[in-house]
Amino acid sequence: MKGAKRVPVEITWWGHATCTVRDANTRVLTDPLFARRLAHLRRRRGAVPPAEARRADAVLVSHLHADHLHLPSLAALDPGTRLLVPRGAPRAVPGLRRLPGLWVTEVAPGDEVRIGELLVRVVPALHDGRRLPVGPHRSPALGYVVQGEARTYFAGDTGLFDAMAEEVGPVDVALLPVGGWGPYLGEGHLDAGRAARALARLAPRAAVPVHYGTYWPIGMDAVRPHEFHAPGDEFVRLAAALAPEVAVHKPRHGESVRLEIAR
Repeated sequence: MKGAKRVPVEITWWGHATCTVRDANTRVLTDPLFARRLAHLRRRRGAVPPAEARRADAVLVSHLHADHLHLPSLAALDPGTRLLVPRGAPRAVPGLRRLPGLWVTEVAPGDEVRIGELLVRVVPALHDGRRLPVGPHRSPALGYVVQGEARTYFAGDTGLFDAMAEEVGPVDVALLPVGGWGPYLGEGHLDAGRAARALARLAPRAAVPVHYGTYWPIGMDAVRPHEFHAPGDEFVRLAAALAPEVAVHKPRHGESVRLEIAR
């Protein structure tokens, strides 16, 4: 685009749903999970993120499941870090109230929060928002759009829903889940095919697949191993067919992708 301004955004994928988005001199961290092992899950690919991954101006938590709201990982954040969580999370997860020095803000779809030079818009997700095992308290599952020089959509965990493009709005970059941590994905998830269909609806300039190829249940290495290894490449292949105008970047664990978005 002749004469267009090109604005930079940098995405670092640390594994699972954990990413750092650098935009407008601000660092935003998504769903931090820094564990080698979580209950029956073991980190099978990629090193545990280094200490630098824990530095952020704000942290976005998409929902209450323990692989997205992980209390030990949140406790490792610097005191004073801004933490956005689904509305009702401190009631459902009392350990949140005991985290040292974090600035916890409860949010719901439609909310907007200013973080430095960024505006964070909260959008809905189609996913079970409860803390498991099932308790009496419910919170919404969320996605976030980080608006700075670029507009970056972090989908959290979500299924494909009819109003996705309308609810999310125009975005430049989409961080989409394409897999999971077990051999079967239940309702409220995107696999590689559904993620490619979501990409066609959202029509961003660029996309990064996340939430695959990191954790796997202990003792299940031989059970449908392609569900661990294949989703990233499968998403790249299907996205090329369904959304050929979108540039798809598939970083390795710990790798950064710097995107120049034409405006």
